[in-house]
Amino acid sequence: MDPLRSSFNPNKHLKEEFVSNLTGSSIVEIVSLSTIVPALIVLRQYVCSKGLCDPLHAMKITSKKGKDGTIDCRNWRIYMSTLVIDFLCVVLPTLLFLTVLAEWTNICAICLMLLLLFCIGERLGSCSEKGSELAYSIRANVSAYRVSMMIVTCLCILAVDFKVYPRRYAKTETYGTGLMDLGVGSFVLANSLVSRQARNVSSMKWKTILQSTSPLIILGVGRLIFTSGVDYQVHVGEYGVHWNFFFTLAGVSLLTSLINIHSRYCGILGLSILIGYQLCLSSGLNEFLLSNERANNLFSQNKEGVVSMFGYWGMYLVGVQLGNFLFFGNNQRTRIRVWVFAVIFWVSTIILDRHVERVSRRMCNLTYVIFVLAQNFQVLAILVLSDFVPGRKASVIEEAFDRNLLGSFLLANMMTGLINMNVDTISSSSVTALAILVGYAFILSILSGFAAFSGIKLKFW
Repeated sequence: MDPLRSSFNPNKHLKEEFVSNLTGSSIVEIVSLSTIVPALIVLRQYVCSKGLCDPLHAMKITSKKGKDGTIDCRNWRIYMSTLVIDFLCVVLPTLLFLTVLAEWTNICAICLMLLLLFCIGERLGSCSEKGSELAYSIRANVSAYRVSMMIVTCLCILAVDFKVYPRRYAKTETYGTGLMDLGVGSFVLANSLVSRQARNVSSMKWKTILQSTSPLIILGVGRLIFTSGVDYQVHVGEYGVHWNFFFTLAGVSLLTSLINIHSRYCGILGLSILIGYQLCLSSGLNEFLLSNERANNLFSQNKEGVVSMFGYWGMYLVGVQLGNFLFFGNNQRTRIRVWVFAVIFWVSTIILDRHVERVSRRMCNLTYVIFVLAQNFQVLAILVLSDFVPGRKASVIEEAFDRNLLGSFLLANMMTGLINMNVDTISSSSVTALAILVGYAFILSILSGFAAFSGIKLKFW
């Protein structure tokens, strides 16, 4: 290897081994981790509804900039102070539970849920106009769900490179339920629940198709060029040699656009694809995908990424019908339905994992798809409890991330790359790692807040 090239990332192979051959954690621990973040978000909304620790409570910012184009300093200071409080209440505790407090996850999840239920009960008991105060907001719940997913994702993609992050939370090699295994599946599902198809506004125009897929292809090619150019660590068993997360999203978007059907039939088609794909896996396709042998052609080099698209496509189609049924139809019973689906999906995950095939993110098998549905619907189920908090309102940090989900994710990826290229993450002590992670999370939150306050929104389609 060329000395100049290798100097960019001298610990590449060590870092690749650091995230390889992992088996994940238990389903119980995943349930606990999936409880903590939404509970923190709802508790913060409760605090905001009470006007506690909320500098914006008595002041609604209606103008982002002055007449001369500059940000109003008084509003800016209040906004940023509120953002910092939100960071301390939501992001920082999440980071701690993912690192130094990982062994206390189960106990803390129970305590947070008990506290949340107590707060809701207290708030309802003191409300004289219960019927009119329980304003139901589908958009707010879905936005909070997408934000919670993004916060955890942004924290994990850097934390996984440090020893302070438990190895059981990282992506599994073949089978297992690691927290980070949920990442790409959650992105696909989150997009499907609020997609154009779910809202019945899909279009077969080639312009629309290109607008939805070309940015993802460009990002995928850009990531490939960057990782190759600086010799950045890439776990080949994850997607393949050249494939990456953005190509999977682009492929799913392209397939869904080309085979365009009404949302009410998407679930049937998606489930048919998932069952057919699982039958192929059980007939021997899984052995091919999990084998380390690769022929000298693009398909074999990227077999995991290419073949697993059938699983993600089926998941997307199922998500489209669920989104249409829950969020764009009769919304009166949505809260109950979300809880029922969460329970059904978790029970189904356990049954499939034991009697069909274990969860495998690498192949995106049927069990993995149901696992993703179960975890995401659990998060949604906890977030809809905020409807029982009269006068609740989204926190500033929720609004900041929600306005720029794609921008926040890309910024987190760039910061992660820069830190990895300049810090020996594997050898860093727990104190050093935690300091870097807190600084990274704080900067990411501040920059996301600045973009939201300034009206900056990164969106290609």
